[in-house]
Amino acid sequence: MLLQASGAAEAISPAVDAEPADVRMVAQAAVGTRDNQGLPFAIVDKKRARVFIYGARGALQGVSPVLLGLARGDDSVPGIGERKMSEIRPEERTTPAGRFNSEPGVNLQGEDIVWLDYDAAVSMHRVRTNNKKERRLERLASARPEDHRISYGCVNVPAGFYDAHVKPLFGNAPGVIYVLPENKSAREYFKFMPDAGR
Repeated sequence: MLLQASGAAEAISPAVDAEPADVRMVAQAAVGTRDNQGLPFAIVDKKRARVFIYGARGALQGVSPVLLGLARGDDSVPGIGERKMSEIRPEERTTPAGRFNSEPGVNLQGEDIVWLDYDAAVSMHRVRTNNKKERRLERLASARPEDHRISYGCVNVPAGFYDAHVKPLFGNAPGVIYVLPENKSAREYFKFMPDAGR
């Protein structure tokens, strides 16, 4: 059952703020190998439905719940960015895993967004609440990651968090976004990760 909308969608408790070990490992490897190219970066953890925002040197700047693609999976359907939203089936609504060079942009409604994958039409943007039936604010406030699966693949962020953390770091200049896979190992997507045997 979804929680009622509250301030919980805008800020999470310190107990939830802590970086999970696997997220921190990716952040340390990205900076240690200079894969982030000296740019600010974000890690989207699909399993926990969270985004972690880092400065260029790897200092954690903020953590927030996010909404993600309805369907589980780590890859976008080929050509999906060229199709109308009404033509995208529920099982095709995935948030792709991988390393993305983000770029600031604007959508068709004139809103500022951060592109992850322009060709697949995947971006990070403020949560939209125009469809009340989707209960997106309630989903953001839910402690259950499965409640956060609703989008067509974009990463939806609370508006206050977007304005405070995403826009300053990624809204005016390039950055790097790492989206952790949920079905495969991080090493399959991030070659800078150390081998498990080392």
